[in-house]
This record gives sequence, structure tokens and C-alpha cells, in this order.
Amino acid sequence: MIYDRGEATGYTVADRFDGGVGWLAHPEETGRRTSHAFVDDGDVWVVDPLDAPGLDDLLAEYGEVAGVAVLSGFHARDADAFARRHDVPVSLPPKMGRVADRLDAPTRRLRNGDGGFTFRQTTPLPGWHETVAYREGDGTLYAPDSLGTTAWATVDEERLGVYLLARPVPPRALFEGYDPDRVLVGHGEGVFEDATEALDDALAGARRRFPRALRQEGVTQLRAVIGALTD
Repeated sequence: MIYDRGEATGYTVADRFDGGVGWLAHPEETGRRTSHAFVDDGDVWVVDPLDAPGLDDLLAEYGEVAGVAVLSGFHARDADAFARRHDVPVSLPPKMGRVADRLDAPTRRLRNGDGGFTFRQTTPLPGWHETVAYREGDGTLYAPDSLGTTAWATVDEERLGVYLLARPVPPRALFEGYDPDRVLVGHGEGVFEDATEALDDALAGARRRFPRALRQEGVTQLRAVIGALTD
């Protein structure tokens, strides 16, 4: 299945680094939805989270939850459950009305500096609202949807792939000036080795590899889009 909508029975750590941790609540699903927690001066910011038993213990290893954020219009996920449990609002970028309608928790406006990040918004297609986050202090880049590392997001030798519908016009301006030490994504494990090189390759080869990506993964990505619309 693309996305497992059942209740999680546990989680698998997908990314772990000095500045945070990522996890999969349903590691067997094709969509491989990845959630993250980022640490900033002892505060923990939970981003695009899926809930699972034991996660509060994992987060407590890093500090106290100071905020919950949703950075994709398709990633409401379990943000409201985390927000209510930790008595914080859900932080949303502008133009995230679709998410707000799906949350049973107070919301606030996301601000540059939250979690130590700066943010850039993009709307590649009607209805697709995404915000990427970059933390210059430790070179952490998080892209919820534009980039991915799953088998259905990459082709050939790519370690990082541009989402299929964005390949014809790669989002170069969205990532201009970034020199990440790690790239984390909303679907799949992060890239921790030669991350800037992987990002540059993904953007430079996106259009050229589009026909192959369409042939190989077009059906799966269509299923992923349909599944995301129910999130």
C-alpha cells in the first residue's frame, strides 16, 4: 500500500544526527512518510509528524517539545495530536488553509527563526503548497515533497530525486544558495554524505531524466498523489 492509515504499533528511526532525529511510523508502506524532530538550543521542534507509541520517550532524549510545524499542504498527519499532548500550537506557513481545516488544535504563523531555520515557500502547481526549511548553523535542509529518496522518487544512480511533476521545471530557485551538509525529506531516509553534490545532481538532471522517471514510476507517483489528497 502507498500509505498505511492504520494505527502505528511502533516506529523505526530513519535519520539520526546531532541536531535531531527522523522516524517512520509505518516503515513497510510504499510512501515511506518520514517525520522529524529538530533540536535548537535545547528546544525540540516536531515537523510533519506521524504518531506512534513510544515517540514521546524518543523526543525526551533531545529536550522539551517547544513547537510543532506542518510544512506541506499534504502533511497534516498527526500534528494536532502532538500539539495537544505537548500543549503547543501547530505552526503553519502562509497559504496552508487545507491543513488548518484538518487540525484539531490551535495554530500560529510560522516565523523565520523557529527551530533555528529560515523558510522558503513554493507553489509548483495549483493546490501544492510547500515550505522548505534550511538551518545554516548545521547545514540542515528539509524538503517535504519537492525532493525524495524513495524508490519511486529516484531513477538511475540518483541518491536524491526531484518529485515527478516538478521534473520538467526543476525548482532550482527554491534551493539556490543552499550548501547543505544533510538533506532530509518527507518521504524516505535523508542524505548525509556529499549532500550538496546529491542536491545539485538531482536538480541538474531532473528534466533529462523525466521520461525515464515517468515510465518507471509514473503510476506509483499518481497513486501517491491520490493517497496524499486524503491526508
